[in-house]
Parts: sequence; structure tokens; C-alpha cells
Amino acid sequence: MPLRSKISGTGSYVPKKVLDNFDIAKKINTSDDWIIERTGIKERRIASDSEAASDLCYEASKRALKAAEIKPRDIDLIIVATISGDMPMPSTASMLQKKLGANKAGAFDLNAACSGFLYGLSVADKFIKTGASKKLLLVGVEVNSKFLDWKDRSTCVLFGDGAGAVILEPTRGKRGILSTHLYSNGNMWDYINIPGGGSKHPPSSKTVKDRMHYIKMKGNETFKVAVRTLEKLVIDTLKANAVKPSQLAMLIPHQANLRIITATAKRLKLPMSKVAVNLEKYGNTSSASIPIALDEVVQQGRIKKNDYVLLEAFGSGLTWASALIKW
Repeated sequence: MPLRSKISGTGSYVPKKVLDNFDIAKKINTSDDWIIERTGIKERRIASDSEAASDLCYEASKRALKAAEIKPRDIDLIIVATISGDMPMPSTASMLQKKLGANKAGAFDLNAACSGFLYGLSVADKFIKTGASKKLLLVGVEVNSKFLDWKDRSTCVLFGDGAGAVILEPTRGKRGILSTHLYSNGNMWDYINIPGGGSKHPPSSKTVKDRMHYIKMKGNETFKVAVRTLEKLVIDTLKANAVKPSQLAMLIPHQANLRIITATAKRLKLPMSKVAVNLEKYGNTSSASIPIALDEVVQQGRIKKNDYVLLEAFGSGLTWASALIKW
């Protein structure tokens, strides 16, 4: 029987502070109705000044480890998908390894923005299938709030903070991750970006003055590309596995915009009862959105053994990715 990787435990964590649309309306010229109509978001979670990405990772990872019934010492590799890590170096994965006491684990970060968790899942899948890893911890985490321009209505209403984690282990048989699919188009890099802080525009008084350390986004252009791209992505992923849309038990999309999610569900002719949606509570948590939503549906008992589960995401890069799992 083929060697596959399976998700043996899930966990998630969001900060305690809730920032709703009415709170944002006190800061900028917007309204609850305006935000809900365009995005579907009602509130989001915001990390405290003392909370870093590794802190959120730690809480989500503890819950995933408990669900998988394994100890930190059992983990042999840690992958953290994020664009908002603790610092440029060392990796947030290394900070998480220290916090957990996972002393036998290698650790590295991965950046594919909102597609980061699925890029990480694809990498993790290869480690498991080749036998290079036996017990792998994959985390998607973002502290987006610390990279938001609270004067920019087009971006500050969209994002929130959180972390989601999964444990991956090898299995043999027909269950597990069936396939992953990764794509990118760097020609549209400027659709979503943080221009300052890297080697192209290193930190300086000018980059701070020009507000270059905040998320910039071409919202309308990104929306059009995302709808078109995701529709093709999900169909191609199912075809690659000879699975019909009607066989899906759950679609877990990146939580960016309710209109994009409903358009994808309509294309698949899926009822919304088979679609995981939580962006009204958390907003867009980038790399964390899919693992948080996955953990929620697992906790709710909405996924059962042998169910087909489709994950899909779209983000900065531009990047997009998918994975099909037989649970």
C-alpha cells in the first residue's frame, strides 16, 4: 500500500482581544454595513503588544500535540508558515522549538503569504512520504495587526491575528493527503505586498515616513484574479484525483472574502453547509486561516473517516494552492 501522510491532530489559537467593525469605524471613515457588504467580516482578533507570532504558535501547537497524543520530544521537524514572524532571524520555527522543548526537531519558516499553510503542507507531505520525517508539526500563524496601516480603510478592515497547527504522521492505505498543487505568478507581486523592511528597501527613517512597513493591497484587481483562479484550481484538483464535486464532504477555503468563498462553492455546486466559513469572527488571518478553520470543523465533528476534504488558498506572490485529503 502507498505511503501517505495523514493529519493526526489539529489545534488553533486566537488572541483574546476582539476588534469589531464598530471599533474600526471609530478610527476611520467606514461602517459596519460597508465592511460586511464587501467582505463578510464582522470582527477580528488582535494580538496584545506583548504577543508575538511564536506565542500564538505555541498555544495552537500544544492543542495539536494533545489531539495527536504525542509529546514535543517526539517531533522531528517543525515548519512555520508566516509573513509576520517574531523577527527576520532566527526563524519563528526555531523560537517555537525552544518554547515547546522539541529538542530533536529541525525547524524552518516558509513564506507564501495566504497560501503559506498549503505550501507548508505540500513540503511536509514530501518529508513524510520520503521517510525523512515521522512526526512533523506544521503551523500557520500571523500577527497581521502589527503590519496594518490603521489609516488605510482598504486593508485595515480585512486582517486579524491567529494560529493553526497540525501534526502529520505516515500512514499506509487509501487515506491521507492525496495530492497538493502549488502555483504562483510573480508578475502580480505588487497586488499584495509589504514594500519596506527587506533588502530592497531596508528600514530607514524614509521607509517609516513613507509608511512602507504596512500591508499594501490592490483590492479590486486581487479579487478578480482570485475568483477566476480559484474556480479553475478546485476543479483541476478534483479531476487530478478522479473525485467529483458531489463527493466532497467539506471545502475549507482561505478566509479572505465571503464573495470569493460563495463563488467557489457555487462553481462546485456545493451547499454552504459543506463549506467552512469563519471569517465573520476572525477576518483574514493569512497563513493561519485554513488550519484554524480545519481545527474548528474537526472539533465540531463535521469531518468523518474517509471523507474527502478540499483545501484551497490564494495570496500574495501572487500564489495559490490546494490539497485534497481523504480523512
